[in-house]
Amino acid sequence: MSAAGEATAPGSLRIDRLLVYLRFARTRSAAQALIDAHALRRNRRHVLRGAEQVRIGDVLTLALGGSVRVIEVLALPERRLSPAAALSHYREVDAGTLDPTGQNTIAASPCTAGPPPDASEDTW
Repeated sequence: MSAAGEATAPGSLRIDRLLVYLRFARTRSAAQALIDAHALRRNRRHVLRGAEQVRIGDVLTLALGGSVRVIEVLALPERRLSPAAALSHYREVDAGTLDPTGQNTIAASPCTAGPPPDASEDTW
């Protein structure tokens, strides 16, 4: 157990603290509001509690305002950082390929196949 009385695994950090340290939220209660609004995923799963642990290599998906940000955690900070220093602890993933409306375009694939090889024209 750490000095604050919270059990943490080595090389991990509470997700609500990470959001504050990397400046995605101003306070832990603001980070908890993101979690309660289901606006945060870790490794494609909704985050349900602020005490969930984040490790290096985890991918976070944040719905902030009208945009979606997907980041990969590169390092775990020990305290709240300046904006420039915070940028060195994560990287944007697929920033250019995300659809800003949140919709995936699904188009019908062209039919290139003819009738099955064993079928004769009499059966069609």
